[in-house]
Formats: sequence, structure tokens, C-alpha cells
Amino acid sequence: MLLVAGLGNPGREHARNRHNAGWMVVDELARRHGGSWRGKFAGQMAEVRVGDERLALLKPETYMNDSGRSVGPAAAFFKLEPSDVLVVHDEGDFDLGRLELKVGGGLAGHNGLRSIAQQLGTPDFLRLRIGVGRP
Repeated sequence: MLLVAGLGNPGREHARNRHNAGWMVVDELARRHGGSWRGKFAGQMAEVRVGDERLALLKPETYMNDSGRSVGPAAAFFKLEPSDVLVVHDEGDFDLGRLELKVGGGLAGHNGLRSIAQQLGTPDFLRLRIGVGRP
């Protein structure tokens, strides 16, 4: 199983904000693969299958900077190693549309990633960085 956590902020005012790119990705995965959202782990969770892989999709509703409060308990519930956690998040330092898959490394001042690293006990989790550019 892979936990795919899309970072974002709750509320209609944030729904289509570029900083909610992580939520948009997991929303699309749920839509394409027949997932249904339900409240769990201080967020919304849907479980889907993509080929032979089971995915737990998670949208923390804790506000981005406190995402670890949702991701940590979800990873613990499924007994996942940090290497089985993929965090999808916006990256302001990348041009719009640029993607980068990364394992571990620095947190680049991203408080949501810092919160997750604190809860998981390591920064060594997977990250899909989505370029949103600067305003």
C-alpha cells in the first residue's frame, strides 16, 4: 500500500488556489479510480486500486502547515514506512507545471513538509513537487 497525501488548505476560498495542487491531484486520482471520500485522520480519505497497487488517498484538513497531524496517524494506522508515503505538494520555486519526484532531502522552508517529517520521525518520505511558480 502507498499513502498518497495531497497537501492543501480547507475552505471554498482555497479550492482552486494553486497552493492546493496536492489536493487537486488526489481528487483526480479518486475520480479516475472510483474512490469515495470519508472523514478520517483529521482529513478526507479514499482508498483506490491502480493496477495491482492499493492507494490510500489523503487530504489533510488541518491547514497545510499542520499536515503532519493527519499524515502521521494515517501512516501509523496502515503500518507504513516513510518510504511508503508520497506527499504531493506545491513548489513555488518551480515554473508552473514542472514536476519532480524526490525522496527525502531538505524541507525547503515548507512548513507542511516539516510537520510531516516531525510526525514520521524522518524527512525520508517520497515527494511529488508540483511547480506553481510565483504570483
